This record gives sequence, C-alpha cells and structure tokens, in this order.
Amino acid sequence: MIRKATLIDIEPILIMTKACANIMITNGIYQWNEHYPKASAFENDIKRDELYVLELESQIAGCIVISTFMDEEYIPVKWFTPNKNNIYIHRLAIHPKHQGSGYAQQLMDFAEQFAIDNSYNSIRLDTFSQNKRNQKFYELRGYKKLGDIYFPKQSEFPFHCYELVL
Repeated sequence: MIRKATLIDIEPILIMTKACANIMITNGIYQWNEHYPKASAFENDIKRDELYVLELESQIAGCIVISTFMDEEYIPVKWFTPNKNNIYIHRLAIHPKHQGSGYAQQLMDFAEQFAIDNSYNSIRLDTFSQNKRNQKFYELRGYKKLGDIYFPKQSEFPFHCYELVL
C-alpha cells in the first residue's frame, strides 16, 4: 500500500535510507552519506504533504517524494518544458531486503499517475552519475538525460538530471 507519510514514519524511513546508503557504499556508490538524507528533509517533505511511503505487512519498505518545488540547483538545466507545472521526484528508496522486487517501479508508477491525474507537464528528477543502475531504471521508463548538477556535500561527482514529458 502506498500512502502519505506522517511524522511517526520518519524513524523507520531513516533506518531504511541508512540501509540503502550502506549498500550503495558497499558497491562503491557514494551517493548518500551522513549529510543526506537527514530527518529534517523528510520533516519538510511531510509539512509540504509530498512524502509517500510504501508499506508491506505494516512495515515501511520504500518512500518517494513527489514535489512541486524546484531546487535552485535545477535552474541552469535546459529542461524540455517551461519551469512551471512540473513535479520533481526526490529520495526514492526501497529497503535493500525488498530491492529487485518491482517496488521502485510501483512507486514511480504511482508518481507518474499522480502527475497525469493532476495535469502536470513533466516529471523531473536527478540521479547520481556513478549509479548506473538508477540511470538505466529511469531511461527504461522513458526519462531523458539533460544535464548535470552538483551537490558538494554529497559527492564531487555530478548528478544527472532527467525529464519525462507527459
């Protein structure tokens, strides 16, 4: 079941994202660290009513942020559509014990249907340039790579920006 997150979900979300970070680091992907993601980011997502969780047997197995807020890092990107009426995907995560079972696909299906139902022009996101698995995941869904942005607290490597025009 996919539902909106509440403040009581933050602790299990942080446990899940830490487990994801540990798996990525084990695989040489330094995308998430002690600076990101933090509880404050998820708290803000909840305040903006933009954080969703995937529950399996009453346990949080995944999360996704579906936001209308454009981060300033995205401003220089040459998007396909004008910078209005777009949604942004952030912090998509599936607990490592559930990865490879199609749950990330379910969360993205949910986000894409949300965008269609609410008449958004496109869906935008970024993914770490060293995370080839994520890049393939989005490209197979029809997202097109447009440019790079940087988050120095996360990595010296860029993050690729993608957009799916609806």
